[in-house]
Amino acid sequence: MSPKEPVPGEWEGLPVVNAAAMRALDFDATARFGVPARDLMENAGRAVAAETIVFLKEKGVEIGSARVVVVCGRGANGGDGLVAARHLKAAGASAWCFLCPPKKDEDYPELVRVNRDAAVKAGVEVRQTGPESGLREALAKCDVVLDALLGTGSNGKPAGAVHHAVTEITRAKRPVVAVDIPTGLHPDTGYHSGVFVTADLTLTLGLPKRGLLAPHAKQYVGVLKVLDVGYPPELIKGVKRA
Repeated sequence: MSPKEPVPGEWEGLPVVNAAAMRALDFDATARFGVPARDLMENAGRAVAAETIVFLKEKGVEIGSARVVVVCGRGANGGDGLVAARHLKAAGASAWCFLCPPKKDEDYPELVRVNRDAAVKAGVEVRQTGPESGLREALAKCDVVLDALLGTGSNGKPAGAVHHAVTEITRAKRPVVAVDIPTGLHPDTGYHSGVFVTADLTLTLGLPKRGLLAPHAKQYVGVLKVLDVGYPPELIKGVKRA
């Protein structure tokens, strides 16, 4: 696609959607079709882990010797990353998760707490990000970093702990796999506000997002793959294209 070409309404046989359509899809999957949000997160994280293993092999790194750093936001995207870390650990990788702290006077959402605890139980080292967390040192030694900071549910310029994490990921210059969307990229437009992650591989969840297919976003998205997270086929058929 040249820079002047419009974003397609369909990509690899799937409808291209915006962030609002994805929110509706997640809601309907649970409310109308009875698919628990926990199952969707588990499916997403498992699929991300499987594709990360493929990515590592393509880089000449076997999973049994792989060092993986997963940098997680405090919301659902971070939960997906925690699930992925658990599955990568189970496959034989050394896995570290760095989790942005919750907002003041708040706790993490339930699914993030559940999957954080499950990751720790599985042997994943989970730390909160911060000046003494060791994030910079871990990134310097890893084979791949998973960007699970922000997904399609957020917009605006990353700030605070997320901004710091993006800076450290960029500085490390390690191979990056983005979960759902590279942090800092707008899911609908593909533009950024100056704080963003550049991915080698973007594993977008469920359906392709409009912003990821914008010609100017290619340099930040890298290779794009859409992962099946268990949405009912009937639900996908009814999705309104962006």
